[in-house]
Amino acid sequence: MHLAHSALRTKQKNGKSQLANKELDERYRAYLTACNKYQAEIAAIQKYMPGWLPPFKLKA
Repeated sequence: MHLAHSALRTKQKNGKSQLANKELDERYRAYLTACNKYQAEIAAIQKYMPGWLPPFKLKA
């Protein structure tokens, strides 16, 4: 998750990129919320697939 978070922190100069960064930041926060909500299910999956996490999509 740290890599996905780091990718969202890139700074762009034009207004459109800044809006995209805000949207990506909101989507990342939603991803973290979902991971927290389903942490028991994720832990059960990780028993069979160590290190597995739900994918975070940068584009909708």
